[in-house]
Order: sequence, then C-alpha cells, then structure tokens
Amino acid sequence: MEPIKNVLLDLGGVLLNLDFAETEAGFARLGLTDFNRHFSQFKSSPLFEELETGAVTQSQFLAHFRQETGVTVPDQAIIKAWNAMLLDFPAERISWLDKLSDRYRVFLYSNTNAFHHDAFQESFSSAHPGKPFDDYFEKAYYSHILGKRKPYVESYHHLLQDAGIQAHETVFIDDTMPNIEGAINAGLKAIHLAPGTTVLDLDL
Repeated sequence: MEPIKNVLLDLGGVLLNLDFAETEAGFARLGLTDFNRHFSQFKSSPLFEELETGAVTQSQFLAHFRQETGVTVPDQAIIKAWNAMLLDFPAERISWLDKLSDRYRVFLYSNTNAFHHDAFQESFSSAHPGKPFDDYFEKAYYSHILGKRKPYVESYHHLLQDAGIQAHETVFIDDTMPNIEGAINAGLKAIHLAPGTTVLDLDL
C-alpha cells in the first residue's frame, strides 16, 4: 500500500461542530417550516449550490431566497438563522490538527459559503486567538471561492492538481458519505467519520 503523505480534511462535523437542527429551528421561527426541503447535510437546492460555488452573491442569494421561500424578514434575521448551525471548534481537535502537520501535508476542503465563512473565521479567532484558522493548513479550499463543491469528482481532481498532490497518497476525511464516495471515485483514500466519532479516534 502506498504511504499516506497528505491529509485532506472536511470542516463541518470534523473540526467544527455543526447542528443543522439549529438552523432549521431558526428558520421555523421566521415562518419557514420546510427548510429541509431547501437544504440539509446531504442535499441542497440549486440556489444553495449556487451559493456554495460562488455563482450568486450574498445579496443575490438573499433576494432569491425570499422569492423561493416567501420569507420577508430582514437580511440579518435570515443570516442569523442560516449561521445558527455553526457551533464550536473543540480545543482538543485544534491541538490534534496542529500536530498533524508534523507528519503530513495538511489541506482543508469545505463546502461552505460567504456567510458561513465569515462567521466561523470570526468565532475561531475569538475562541483560539493567536493563529488564524487557515494557517493550520498548507492551503484551505472553500467551495464558494474554488467555484466547485463536493461530492463532484471533478472538484477533487481540480484540488489535487492545484495542490500538486497525488490522489493515491492522500486520505480524505469527511462526515458525509456522498462526499466520501466522490473522493473514492476520484482516486483518493477516504475515511468516513461516523456519528459518535471524532478525529481524535483516528489512527493517523
């Protein structure tokens, strides 16, 4: 078996705790009781895919979101509900991440968007001051900046080429099975972080 030289990490559910129910509840309080029809951990509507690939701006998204859902509340109320799923970065995971680069080239690949990106960068800096989050990686790839998202195979190929790393020397860690399947189809090794486990349970 080829030795692992590179570790490619997901963000939400791996390093950052998420609770999709918090966002669902936040939108329910705004009168949108079927938010899961538009977005969940496992699927998203075309509008949310466009947000996560940077194909629409934040203001365009908010306008289209209102048209799609009928929600008429102010922007900040929508953004607050949308960001409610973002919880904390446990200190022990950040310590694990910091030590990981002693043995591997470490990269991040996250399906995210401009709203979430701004929010989790701010929360990380507040909870873990001194070193910006992206500095823990050789490079952090965010879907809304990359213009591509998981689980599409071409997104992994694009990332590997940009990073200058080989798929067979890289292990990808994610908590969502479709993303794992996409990575395997792109030739990467992959570890599915099952519910109830964390990166601290991995043998790397």
